[in-house]
Amino acid sequence: MSKRAKLPVWADVALIPLINVSLAFLAAGVVVALIGENPLAAVEVLVRGAFGYDEGVGYTLYYTTNFIFTGLAVAVAFHAGLFNIGGEGQAYIGGLGVGLVCLALDHLMPWWMLLPIAIGAGMLFGAAWAFIPGYLQAYRGSHVVITTIMFNFIASALMVYLLVNVLIKPGQMAPETRDIAEGASLPLMHELFAQFGIKITQTPLNLSIFVALIAAFLVWVLIWRTRWGYAIRMIGHNESAAVYSGINPKKMVVVAMAISGSLAGLVAINEVMGAQGRIVLDFVAGSGFTGIAVALMGRNHPVGIILASLLFGALFQGGAELAFEFSTITRDLVVVIQGLVILFCGALAYMMRAPLERLFGLVGARANKSEEAR
Repeated sequence: MSKRAKLPVWADVALIPLINVSLAFLAAGVVVALIGENPLAAVEVLVRGAFGYDEGVGYTLYYTTNFIFTGLAVAVAFHAGLFNIGGEGQAYIGGLGVGLVCLALDHLMPWWMLLPIAIGAGMLFGAAWAFIPGYLQAYRGSHVVITTIMFNFIASALMVYLLVNVLIKPGQMAPETRDIAEGASLPLMHELFAQFGIKITQTPLNLSIFVALIAAFLVWVLIWRTRWGYAIRMIGHNESAAVYSGINPKKMVVVAMAISGSLAGLVAINEVMGAQGRIVLDFVAGSGFTGIAVALMGRNHPVGIILASLLFGALFQGGAELAFEFSTITRDLVVVIQGLVILFCGALAYMMRAPLERLFGLVGARANKSEEAR
């Protein structure tokens, strides 16, 4: 048996995810072939649907924005050794904060004045919803995986009650609020491009994509350039060493979960203040769960999360094109294809690590023998 070698950083960060994505698409191609369709033609339709024209690119980036927020939320918790599965509920409650602020102030100020307040409200509501599971984990011993899953259901039930009985627009049947005033909602990208004389097709893509990129940069600064980030990573790697160095693990667990929830709450900037222009039922639409796969595939690094979010955004948009172009490829089959990518990039993320370590060990051993022979 060949000796294993430590993988270089580029192999761990780039090569393993690339191999996993390739294996996922290979498995998806087998599924497509089994139903009688050409896998290469399906890939062509998927790529063209995601990047081949301006409307497809707009929808791809719109989905990507949500996944960046939820992927960052999961990553911050991962660095603290926590598995936050509550991004869905935290984003949902964050939408309540953004919606309340926008509905209260939309007739008093334009969007550029309202945006910082909405960001603060979304982060505060999301952090508050994540604070409770974090506190229960740190001080009461309740496992954060269980509590965050339960809080997803509580958030869903709470939002249904509020939208049906409290926040619903008077005189309508649909459980949703009134529209945010036009001047207070985030400009869509086609409106922004029109200011410069460039005409593109209307899509839900809006300025929140820049908020997502800024959030990714700030998370990088937080995790790798601040004392808090060092403390978060320390308790994730070795809690005993963290205690020895003077770090309070219980406090940092609560802080990490609150930061994680605040990032998930930013999904509402894209949805409530941007694409939807109001609070609607289930506007998160599974982004919180997809963020788990995004964080795993992106190795919990903001750059990797952005790239993984773009991939999943392309899968969501390109998958819709697949279902439209091929009568035999239904929306359910598209979900299967997306699930295969999540399986290989999430649950089986480290499947190829051992073979690659052996391969690098073999190559290194041969290189050493060649040096000795000289």
